[in-house]
Amino acid sequence: MESQSSDINEAIQASGEATLEQATKKAKEEIDRLFNVRLDIAVTGESGSGKSSFVNALRGLKDNDEDAAPTGSTETTTEPTPYQHPTMPNVTLWDLPGIGSPKFKARTYLKNVTFDRYDFFLIVSSVRFRENDIMLAKEIKKKKKLFYFIRSKIDNDIKSEKRKGIDKEETLSKIRRNCEEELKGIGNPNTFLISSWDTSEFDFAKLIDALNSELPQNKQNTLLQSVPVYSVAMLEKKVRMFQKIAWAVALISGAILVAPVPGLSFSSDMAIVGSFFTSCYHSFGLDHKSLERLSELVNKPHLKSLEMSPLVAELSCCLVPVAGNDASAAISFTSKLEVLLKGLDKLAEEARKVLREAGLE
Repeated sequence: MESQSSDINEAIQASGEATLEQATKKAKEEIDRLFNVRLDIAVTGESGSGKSSFVNALRGLKDNDEDAAPTGSTETTTEPTPYQHPTMPNVTLWDLPGIGSPKFKARTYLKNVTFDRYDFFLIVSSVRFRENDIMLAKEIKKKKKLFYFIRSKIDNDIKSEKRKGIDKEETLSKIRRNCEEELKGIGNPNTFLISSWDTSEFDFAKLIDALNSELPQNKQNTLLQSVPVYSVAMLEKKVRMFQKIAWAVALISGAILVAPVPGLSFSSDMAIVGSFFTSCYHSFGLDHKSLERLSELVNKPHLKSLEMSPLVAELSCCLVPVAGNDASAAISFTSKLEVLLKGLDKLAEEARKVLREAGLE
């Protein structure tokens, strides 16, 4: 009994709350934020600006993947088209029709694409920001929603300018100055230089940082969890996010085992623990599709042959009792939290190894 009381106190202390009831409520809210908070991202701009490729890049997909948004030199998007994140059904990227197209006139654009549906807008241009882009940004600003300018196809610009003898840094500086000049009529908006082919380059990480500093708190973890990992810095942010939520998983799964809730069972504990490690696995880019894309990006074919999925089952089994084994159901909160964090560290270390092998340290 003394041991159980101590375990409860440790769980309460980890939560930062005053009572077990408050701690449990907070833990459920944290888990709900991790797995269920909706995020709807609108990607818009003129036809041919690279919207669809950018939607694919944010989803960690190649343009020729089966579930990728179709791309082409002509307008391929004629209606607001939702693309669900491949591993997070609560995250949807909306490929919006080009502003100014016959069916979507600039002045009625926001009404026609159902403005209130989206959490923020990404306005994409591949050459220069035009009158329609600026008009759209002003209307979004009036309605007090977040918007960001994306200057896409930066890799193409660099290659083109290199043929003229202009180096990369000079090209980037020139593009930034041009963006500032074009957008000076709406203050000092956030503008990011992006290559949809290689999100490890240029301003992709800065874009995610900006979003995570300005989105509502309950949306930030959803965004961070969903974006692809192409740098150690991005990985470590994800690791810290999961470390902060581990106590909630330990508390809720332990509560199910020690004090069963009607309608919940051993399988519910398996689901919570398994979902935690599965989310880490996908978010860290250890699944086959992520490894395949990374291998093509850095031209290291052997990366796509790495197989990490057995790790999830292995780690989950460390925390889920064998049915009918009462002794294993007495795993303490502290012990469960310790094993969760060790499992998280193991997955993180595998991801660090992959990034080192890819040359993206």
